[in-house]
Amino acid sequence: MNPKDSPSPTAEAIPWQKLVAKYQGARPRQSLWQLVNTTLPFFALLYLMYRSLEVGYWLTLLLALPTAGFLVRLFIIQHDSGHGSFFKTRKANDAVGIFCSLFTWTPYHYWQKSHAIHHATAGNLDQRGIGDIYTMTVKEYQQQSRWGRLKYRLYRNPILLFGVVPTLLFVVFYRFPLAKTEAMKKVRASVYWTNLAIALLVGGAIGLVGWQAFLLVYAPVMILAATAGTWLFYVQHQFENTYWAKSDTWKYELAALRGSSFYRLPRILQWFTGNIGFHHIHHLSPRIPNYLLEQCHRENEIFQKAVTLTLRSSLKCIFLALWDEEENRLISFREWRARYATA
Repeated sequence: MNPKDSPSPTAEAIPWQKLVAKYQGARPRQSLWQLVNTTLPFFALLYLMYRSLEVGYWLTLLLALPTAGFLVRLFIIQHDSGHGSFFKTRKANDAVGIFCSLFTWTPYHYWQKSHAIHHATAGNLDQRGIGDIYTMTVKEYQQQSRWGRLKYRLYRNPILLFGVVPTLLFVVFYRFPLAKTEAMKKVRASVYWTNLAIALLVGGAIGLVGWQAFLLVYAPVMILAATAGTWLFYVQHQFENTYWAKSDTWKYELAALRGSSFYRLPRILQWFTGNIGFHHIHHLSPRIPNYLLEQCHRENEIFQKAVTLTLRSSLKCIFLALWDEEENRLISFREWRARYATA
């Protein structure tokens, strides 16, 4: 389905709390099974990658693809734990989330807080900057200096945004509590504790296999997983007819159902990405565990009317960069030049 042709549900008319109620809440057996069928293959593939170094690095890189897929799936488990939807108790969710963070290199409590802010402010033009991919409006971009425009263009350049930034984000930026808001101060220390735990784990791995083998094995896995994760997060909100509004007109339900896409992926990719493609439902109700999102989508026709993207159609989103408040859609720099640059 073409995103332009997708009818958007009228959020105010949906008794959405009743629709999603039966899907909310963890089912411990399913959660435990998902944890097992993710962690065991992940560790087994890491071991095979290490042993494959004796055969040839081409095989190591080949094995890095499914290994990165399992790391993405591990991140989804951490993500659900942060929402309190993976297990029934906070202690269990936090324990699993912290465990996953040692391999995703994403500080659990810090990311949990910033992601909660993202959910509470997604699509709100007056509350951008935490847990999102920063997006300027056309007016804001036009008011920038030449240097300001250049910085933003570099930030939104697809080569940097998907080729360089993801690895820097997970490997470097997540090592520091960069957000300075009052809401984030309470979880700043968790970043350093996570760094210490990762350092001990990496140090132990290097002690076992050597630093060269560690880098040859884990670096491609982290790069691939970080790139895939960043792309998923991007395309789930950065599509042409997404939703942005000022605080006085912003609606939570509209931000979820119109500002989040349904990313219809091939079955194998849907499995590796933990059903995160059903992002409109996830934003509407983050207490639904990932393994129930598809069922919720399938059993409620109204959710099937969300903007639908496929692998092919999502590629058109790569160059979108500016929110046009006059037309209520994202446009590219090229379209901005054609329509606004002269004026």
